[in-house]
Amino acid sequence: MQSIADLRAVCAALLHTQETFPFDMTTLVFKVGGPGWAKMYALTNVNADPVTVSLKVRPERGDELRTAHGAISPGYHLNKRHWVTVTLDGRVPDALIRELVTDSHALVVKGLTRVQRAELGS
Repeated sequence: MQSIADLRAVCAALLHTQETFPFDMTTLVFKVGGPGWAKMYALTNVNADPVTVSLKVRPERGDELRTAHGAISPGYHLNKRHWVTVTLDGRVPDALIRELVTDSHALVVKGLTRVQRAELGS
């Protein structure tokens, strides 16, 4: 997985995903949720070369990932304990990237209120 198209395909397969550009026209943010309360689970710069994606992680998992993979660093401009940035240049296996995207989505859904999860049907 090395392109924005690959990343979009993985995110689009996850329930209730929205693509937005809330900050500017180059920062693509993937959110899960309903109108007015969607929460971010992944973000990328559509012009970056190589492509990177920032994803939410459990703090202990983030430490483990950063130690094991040179292409995974603390979340760029995000809470370094809860976010990692993955460089999509072939150094991180595609299966692991898909797992990290899916886990990020799940962490955000888990953090929603009971009412919000009910609204999503989760």
